[in-house]
Amino acid sequence: MRKIDLVNIISDKTGIPKIDVLVTIESLVTEIKENMLKGENIYIRGFGSFINKKKAAKIGRNIRTNTAIQIPTHYVPAFKPSPEFTAEIKQTVKPKEE
Repeated sequence: MRKIDLVNIISDKTGIPKIDVLVTIESLVTEIKENMLKGENIYIRGFGSFINKKKAAKIGRNIRTNTAIQIPTHYVPAFKPSPEFTAEIKQTVKPKEE
């Protein structure tokens, strides 16, 4: 599903004009990004948490030159689903057959 699909579904279900739904979604994403850039985590009850996860310093390897390089401590964005959301997914989503 793409963002425009989400906008269309929400607009159809609520009767809110598509442009207003799009602006709201864009505002939500912008606020999440800006607050995470400040080092804050976002907690949405019943859905999950957007967190900054700390990665420890380690030694990596440049495979082209086969030399060791030092990778410093850094943060990466992560999403942690709530237990309720995880339980719902486990009960309803069926794995795709290959």
